[in-house]
Amino acid sequence: MATKARNDVRGTTRTEGKGDAGGGVDVRGATARTEGNGGGANRTEWKGDVAGGKDSLKMVAMQAPVTSERPVRGDLEEHVPKPYLARALAAPDIYHPEGTTDDHHHHNMSVLQQHVAFFDRDNDGIIHPWETYSGCRAVGFNFFMSALITVLVHLVMSYPTLPGWMPSPLFPIYVHNIHKCKHGSDSATYDKEGRFMPVNFENIFSKFARTYPDRLSYRELWRMTEGSREVFDFFGWIAMKLEWTFLYVLARDEEGYLSREAIRRMYDGSLFEYMERQRHAQQEHVKTY
Repeated sequence: MATKARNDVRGTTRTEGKGDAGGGVDVRGATARTEGNGGGANRTEWKGDVAGGKDSLKMVAMQAPVTSERPVRGDLEEHVPKPYLARALAAPDIYHPEGTTDDHHHHNMSVLQQHVAFFDRDNDGIIHPWETYSGCRAVGFNFFMSALITVLVHLVMSYPTLPGWMPSPLFPIYVHNIHKCKHGSDSATYDKEGRFMPVNFENIFSKFARTYPDRLSYRELWRMTEGSREVFDFFGWIAMKLEWTFLYVLARDEEGYLSREAIRRMYDGSLFEYMERQRHAQQEHVKTY
């Protein structure tokens, strides 16, 4: 059942620029359509320079081959208003300029707070280890993975979020302080205050998506974690790889790719809500037979 729910959520780019369609999410058809419409050609455009070669607007430096190997898009403002503006409440991309609109509410929390709020099962603003475990089970992780994630998350993230200096034996995570847990060597899609940066989200795909423009293989995810490393940031290196590996295990499609929409919805937490609904619906369906 977890596999079926996972396969249903693989990206919703089919609703390009129109928000999410109802409650359903299906990235596979959208990805195929993007490819059929020349997704590769679009990526070639991103690598070029703009304004007739005007130096102040060039995106590639000939003496720095990495700027060509990891291109950035020059057309984002055609799809997302002010893509360089940090979004406090929504996680927009070129296909969803308003962010997630299907039964997801921000409750005036930052995007990073929304990301973790799913695991606050009693909505008291504090995430305890048993709530994290419950949330992991709800989205489809097995007993071992849920226990591993719970231990790692609370050992690392509890203390920075505490309101005082004294550690707590219960290892709680305070949602309103979750921005203090942001580590280095990441994609910078969250800023240091927990807002969402559309331009940095789009850079994930323009720089590292090689097989398909809107989904990533595990090898491409690994290259992204390598490309995001900061010098001597050993904790950040490990954390980045673990986080993306856990997401890949949870949300990859049947072809072994992680879709753009699954990644975007991970950032605002709506992916977890969706997967819990899908699993619940499947369990109810099984009970009827």
